[in-house]
Amino acid sequence: MVKIEELTNYLDNLLKIKEIKDESLNGLVVENKGRVSKVALAVDASLETFKRAKGAGADFLFVHHGLWWGRCLPLRGAIFQKIKFLIENDIALYTAHLPLDLHPEFGNNSQLVKMLEWTVRGGFGKYGDLILGKEVFFNPPQKREELVREIKDKLGIKPLLWDFGPLKIKRLGCVCGGAINLLPEAVEKGLDAYITGEPKHSYYWMAKEEKINVIFLGHYLSETLGVKAIGKDIEDKFGLEVEFLFLPTGH
Repeated sequence: MVKIEELTNYLDNLLKIKEIKDESLNGLVVENKGRVSKVALAVDASLETFKRAKGAGADFLFVHHGLWWGRCLPLRGAIFQKIKFLIENDIALYTAHLPLDLHPEFGNNSQLVKMLEWTVRGGFGKYGDLILGKEVFFNPPQKREELVREIKDKLGIKPLLWDFGPLKIKRLGCVCGGAINLLPEAVEKGLDAYITGEPKHSYYWMAKEEKINVIFLGHYLSETLGVKAIGKDIEDKFGLEVEFLFLPTGH
């Protein structure tokens, strides 16, 4: 068991919570009574997630997608029910959105290329002043079908492929989650493929007409990687019991 201040201070410093600007309200957004004995981790701050955390006996919940985006919402309806549930069950809620995405070791994109043992050429995916993802280089170029098979085998993910580009891939960009809007950057850089979480209708014809492969891992599944990595780090650093809560959305 550790004090909540000890765990949250560690996470704040590790993830640079106060330094990274984000629409999401990050950090400790709901307190508990001050002690942490078990940590649950999940992608989304849904009521179902909170109920699963209670069932797991957790008193601290770490999520990637939090409750507040851009502005605070009035405490009524669904948001009231969620806050009420956390307080009544003494469960603290900690959120890390962009700070987790950007982390050089535990970020979703860093974990993706690490698990696939790919060679990183540099950063990819401009978001304001930030670079969200990775550019990967293959020498020799990798066959498209073999690349997709490798992703499926190593990550346990069945990718969706827009097979509009070269049969052999030398350079690709990857940004996990909902980042199909970065496809124009991949086109501009002349990449052979772009990897992200979920598709969007309005980008289908761009990909086809610009002759670029796009590989979709699933928004949810692609963002389990960093959350799980943070859980392992908490377990190693504090000796706390941790549990990842698997609640896939199909997207």
